[in-house]
Amino acid sequence: MALESFNLPLAFLFTSPGPILVKIGPITIRWYGLLIASAVLIGVSLSQYLAKRRQVNPDLLSDLSIWLVIGAIPAARLYYVLFQWAEYAENPERIIAIWQGGIAIHGAIIGGTLAALIFAKLKRVSFWQLADLVAPSLILGQAIGRWGNFFNSEAFGAPTNLPWKLYIPLERRPPDLANFEYFHPTFLYESVWDLMVFALLLTLFFRGLSGRPRLRLGTLFMVYLVTYSFGRLWIEGLRTDSLMLGPLRIAQIVSLSGIVIGLAGLAWLYINKRFLPDVVSPLKENGE
Repeated sequence: MALESFNLPLAFLFTSPGPILVKIGPITIRWYGLLIASAVLIGVSLSQYLAKRRQVNPDLLSDLSIWLVIGAIPAARLYYVLFQWAEYAENPERIIAIWQGGIAIHGAIIGGTLAALIFAKLKRVSFWQLADLVAPSLILGQAIGRWGNFFNSEAFGAPTNLPWKLYIPLERRPPDLANFEYFHPTFLYESVWDLMVFALLLTLFFRGLSGRPRLRLGTLFMVYLVTYSFGRLWIEGLRTDSLMLGPLRIAQIVSLSGIVIGLAGLAWLYINKRFLPDVVSPLKENGE
């Protein structure tokens, strides 16, 4: 029996309860905002823990987290709005309505990377060390944040009848797919992929502490770029709401670029950078 022919009750596990968690008078708490806040808090705690294991001052990661939020979230929104400008030009008041969804992780990565570069220069610390310590938290945050798409009934894939299909309300379906009820839960695919990348990065981190294998500063960040981009490349091909540049899916173009940059970055690091020492010294002594 073909896999697509299954029609099991499991499908109803992927029916969104809606974007609002709770509403008390004028106060509305949305799932999307709660998930982003949770991802930030968990990410900061994890980065601080990893910093301690590399004998790096964890307070630097607390300071950096503020820069990352300021750099990443506005950039993620700006990235999305620019590629959907025709829609937002008619409704400019919606540009700041980030709680309704519509942020792009690639914009967040670009904005966060720029913020980290500036922070590293001002603090005279190693950008590569910072990038390594943040990378596992970043991919874990992406895994958590993708569930915001579930609650908002967005970022789903093509119609499907698989057991893990996702029900999308009529008002959230593309006009040309209005007659279909169930779609690929691409938010779930990416969340699971991100968790696997997270496990890989943590494994490399802790094996690197023991010197097996011996890593160079920046390795984890470059591995993150390659592995996340590879997953996003194929998952994006299933989506129905991709940001487009003519006939091309922008996320796939950026993902291909991420794979190339990550592989080239790994080659560059291993040609030009020294290995992590057996006992990692404080951040300010590691240099770039």
